[in-house]
Amino acid sequence: MLRGGPTYGFEIARHLTRDGVLMGSEGTLYPLLSRLRKAGLVDTTWQESPSGPPRRYYALTDSGSRALEDFTRTWQPFRDAVDAALSEGAAP
Repeated sequence: MLRGGPTYGFEIARHLTRDGVLMGSEGTLYPLLSRLRKAGLVDTTWQESPSGPPRRYYALTDSGSRALEDFTRTWQPFRDAVDAALSEGAAP
């Protein structure tokens, strides 16, 4: 979600909890974002909100973009291996 630019934390949470599959509640998102920030993979900025207190926005750092590229390259083979392992255990 951060590939397209800085995103407000609540927007990320709303998107990831939409179907209840990727994330069950937003309570797990903010600790994850904090770990990503501490690891140097995301930066945060505060921006004024027209309807309440300032909002924290998250954006990928250069290191975060490289990590995302690496993950993207390895995801397909990993997913294919998991799918193959699951189908081998399926009944004929």
